[in-house]
Amino acid sequence: MNPRVAIYLRVSTEHQNHESQRIELEEYCQRRGWSNVRWFTDTASGAKQNRDNLNQLMELVRRGRVDTVVTFKLDRLARSLSHLAHLIAELQTHKVALICPGQGIDTSNGSPCAQFQLNILAAVAQFERELITERVNAGLKAARQRGVKLGRPAKRQRHAEQVKALLEQGLKTAEISRRLGIPYSSTGDMVREIRTAASN
Repeated sequence: MNPRVAIYLRVSTEHQNHESQRIELEEYCQRRGWSNVRWFTDTASGAKQNRDNLNQLMELVRRGRVDTVVTFKLDRLARSLSHLAHLIAELQTHKVALICPGQGIDTSNGSPCAQFQLNILAAVAQFERELITERVNAGLKAARQRGVKLGRPAKRQRHAEQVKALLEQGLKTAEISRRLGIPYSSTGDMVREIRTAASN
């Protein structure tokens, strides 16, 4: 079997280059006997949200055109723990393996150790999101007590109603995110809130 492999490389500045990562991953692909390989490279800081080639890679994942994503280390792929958790969730949803040779992570063979690592990262990311949500909610409450009028909740509510309607049509989170043009993370949060409310 010759899987469809997408390799992602990233450096932070124009003064760096991708060659060391590329050489390592080219050798890795040769050892695995892979020839159906596409390369995606970005030059952007880890904190930058809009990385064009990562976006292109993930769009191919969503369209079912990738079997395996390879990156040298996780910090090359994701800008934060929460971002990593969302990427891992999308890869798992679309049954795409993740391999990071620099960290010994390989979910292509169903390795329990690799899956355990990803589960730990996802759990830490969830904890981070909950802390952020708690701080945001505390800030909003304090602002309301000071008499500050907040405009975002109305916009969020409008999106929530659209998300709910699309959920009822049977659409998945990734498809809803694309249709409404809102971040996958925000869509996921609204989907969870809607499902929680429906179960109560």
